[in-house]
Amino acid sequence: MKKVLVFGHQNPDTDAISSAISYAYLLNQIGVAAEPVALGESNAETNYALEHFHHTKLRVVNKASEETDTVALVDHNEFQQSISDIQEVTVYSVVDHHKVGNFETAAPLYYVAKPYGCTQSVIYGLYKEHGLAIPKDIAGLMLSGIISDTLLYSSPTCTDQDVAIAKELAKIADVNDEEYGHEMLRAGANVDDRTTESIVDGDAKSFTIAGKEIRVGQVNCVDVKDVLKRKEDVLKTMENFNQENHYDAFFLVITNILTNDSEGLLVGDDALAGFFEKAFNSTLSDHQMALPGIVSRKKQIIPPLTAAFEG
Repeated sequence: MKKVLVFGHQNPDTDAISSAISYAYLLNQIGVAAEPVALGESNAETNYALEHFHHTKLRVVNKASEETDTVALVDHNEFQQSISDIQEVTVYSVVDHHKVGNFETAAPLYYVAKPYGCTQSVIYGLYKEHGLAIPKDIAGLMLSGIISDTLLYSSPTCTDQDVAIAKELAKIADVNDEEYGHEMLRAGANVDDRTTESIVDGDAKSFTIAGKEIRVGQVNCVDVKDVLKRKEDVLKTMENFNQENHYDAFFLVITNILTNDSEGLLVGDDALAGFFEKAFNSTLSDHQMALPGIVSRKKQIIPPLTAAFEG
């Protein structure tokens, strides 16, 4: 078997990047040659974590089959969120914390998924199973992934296991998880220097719901006004993405990491607006709706959207 390329989803977030690093390290330790790579450039929050724990940015790849025949997926499983030539390579393993969807392989594989708030929490369990010590820098990146995905334990996706694991990783990394976590989240929440395109699609995933192609993006900030002051440009950019990629709708969730509330912006087929209003029990006005208490795409956005479309 050639070297296994390990990567997270497209538009990688901190969990996707850091999980590729920690899982590739584990594979190498148990005798499986592996390299962590990324399916896109890392964002400001992730770069803060990488710099803090003295790790270089990952190499970005667009195709896997040009250099290997085997890959490992972390923090995703759905093919539309993965590398472009995913069906041309063998999936060696998947480590994830999402629902399974649009996923099928020709050969058996290792598949580990748990309903935790972060993939790193699942990977932590694999280290324990193999009796492997976690290096200080790897522990720091694993902690960063948990903090990012759970918004420092405030997301409804966060479990008791996530918190307990994060506390253990913080000890290994020799950091105060609360202090470091606030610093890291703030580094990722500064949107003033970001392009409108990166705000709209920098953390976006595609979902097929009731036959409709729905793109759901999310951007964290410390004040939704920092994004909404560019609302006209944001809506135009969303429409451009719809036209270029044939999405039926683009839904951007703007999340205030201090209040744990969000605002939603919707662009797309007008006939679909009612499904979004039903899903979130909120009214659209000028493409915008209030999403109080909503911070998790995985737990609070996709499930009610699916229920509204399929109900």
